[in-house]
Amino acid sequence: MRREPPSDPVTSIAVLADDLTSAGDGAAPFRGAGHRAHVLLPREGVLGAAREGVVAVDLGSRTLDEATAVAVTWGAAGAFAGADLLIKTVDSTLRGHLAAETRAAHSGSGRQAVVVAPAFPAEGRTTVRGVQYVQGIPVHATEFAHDPTHPVRTAELSRLLPEAELIEPEQFGKLPELIDAGGVFVCSAATDADLGLLVSSVPRPHDVLWVGSPGLATALAAHHSRTPAVPAVELPASRRPLVVVGSAHPASRRQLDRLRTRGDVGVADAGDDPAAAVEALRRSAAPVLAVHTPDARRTASEALTGHLAAVVGASVTEGLVDGLVLTGGETAATVLEALGVTGIDLVDEPEPGVARGVLPGPPRIPVLIKAGGFGDDGTLDRLRRLLVAGGPVS
Repeated sequence: MRREPPSDPVTSIAVLADDLTSAGDGAAPFRGAGHRAHVLLPREGVLGAAREGVVAVDLGSRTLDEATAVAVTWGAAGAFAGADLLIKTVDSTLRGHLAAETRAAHSGSGRQAVVVAPAFPAEGRTTVRGVQYVQGIPVHATEFAHDPTHPVRTAELSRLLPEAELIEPEQFGKLPELIDAGGVFVCSAATDADLGLLVSSVPRPHDVLWVGSPGLATALAAHHSRTPAVPAVELPASRRPLVVVGSAHPASRRQLDRLRTRGDVGVADAGDDPAAAVEALRRSAAPVLAVHTPDARRTASEALTGHLAAVVGASVTEGLVDGLVLTGGETAATVLEALGVTGIDLVDEPEPGVARGVLPGPPRIPVLIKAGGFGDDGTLDRLRRLLVAGGPVS
């Protein structure tokens, strides 16, 4: 039996993400559209029934084996099945357990249909006739094919989800009838306008499990804005920010290289000796600090990420820094866990792929979280300036 649409506007939104940056990316557009938003880490007891505003949960499933990722995703989808909007984020470059987690979320949620739209046009990630492109190149022919954890083997969504029906933008008008019959629908989108048309073509969003990247979240948020909006947040200005780079992606390393050219940034390599890195930061008189995993070892390493988190934890505890820029989803989650917090209170998305918020505290300090592959060479420098500026954010 078809569920009747709620009489009230969409008020509860749940975002199920496979890493922390995806959780921030998925929730931030809704915060910008007037909803209250929280990003939660995957700790025991964190899951619960849907509630007003946005709850984005980092399930941490990208680094899990597939069977465990499926179990975690299925449970979370069931826990938040009552949300007005239920969104399963996926990476716009198709990394991670995309197909297995999509099927698990569909089963766990009990939703009638699945709409899959991984395009993120603002970052040059588009879907054309079911093929995923990055800057016009099929994703399996880009640097994402060499991802150390989830190398991308195919750009064809029909190979990842053979049960799905491919839908082009000119066919979006058929979606209400298709969704009534149930199924999985992979929707192409080359522009933000395509994603906006997709969202507006689905009259009963609560019938659907939405699967996509920040592009889809932005389109959904624009279509389901909250009136009146929640009040603006006054972010404290950071007197001494710390930029943390654990991502192995070349884009983040180029951003770090640009930051290192500044004369007012003190940089430490977490390496194999976190205590030495902390001491280097203590000795630095620079107004901006940065810490990173070794340049020579750009493959994923739980030990290196742990060293990085230990350095950040000591720096915050000792009061060496009062603001954070965290690059890479796994890095960000490990750092927040080391600080003993369950997530962040989300404020906004100042740039594509960047979530800005504040730690629930103590200490209640501002934090920016950036996906490893996003941004140009000057991104980290711009983000540290945002921390220093502070002020009200709507």
